[in-house]
Amino acid sequence: QVQLVESGGGLVQPGGSLRLSCAASASIFTIYIMGWYRQAPGKQRELVARIRNSAITDYADSVKGRFTISRDNAKNTVYLQMNSLKPEDTAVYYCNAWTPGWKNGGSWGQGTQVTVSS
Repeated sequence: QVQLVESGGGLVQPGGSLRLSCAASASIFTIYIMGWYRQAPGKQRELVARIRNSAITDYADSVKGRFTISRDNAKNTVYLQMNSLKPEDTAVYYCNAWTPGWKNGGSWGQGTQVTVSS
């Protein structure tokens, strides 16, 4: 599997933007799915967005039209551009990498905190 390190979180006002980055320790070219999940206090971890190595993307309904996931295989990095942020987007955001056969849901990063507040 692969090690993942997230960055780019922080405090932002409602309506603002942030871009999260997830740097992998090895090539992500053959990793089937790279994704972003989030977990708010007292809630279960949920899928935010994911991108396959075919570039097909999926988004949670709550972020469609506001968030964009992308992957740069040359830099072994996945991004999550978050626009029009809302207080309910406040959570710890985790990067995930998964390929068929990987256990425990694949590889996870340590998480980065995103807080949307005025």
